[in-house]
Amino acid sequence: MKKYIPHLYVTVCLSVALMANAYAYLDPSVMTYTIQVVAGVLVAVGAVVGIWWRKAKKKVQDKLGIDENAKKEVEEDIVEFSDEDKKD
Repeated sequence: MKKYIPHLYVTVCLSVALMANAYAYLDPSVMTYTIQVVAGVLVAVGAVVGIWWRKAKKKVQDKLGIDENAKKEVEEDIVEFSDEDKKD
């Protein structure tokens, strides 16, 4: 690793020494694209963290023997309609 430090030092020094100004025009819509990129990254990171959190929570609950559906009331799937309920 130590043998690469002089090469890195020379590269950084030459990059700084040979740097030139870039005269470029930034369109006003660049900020809109930037906001869209940042929002997309935040949504993607949020989704990854949410999925990871749910999986981690499920593993901990399985290890501790906790059933999250234990106190929930479950509705039956059978639904009956009478003739009085039908309106023509």
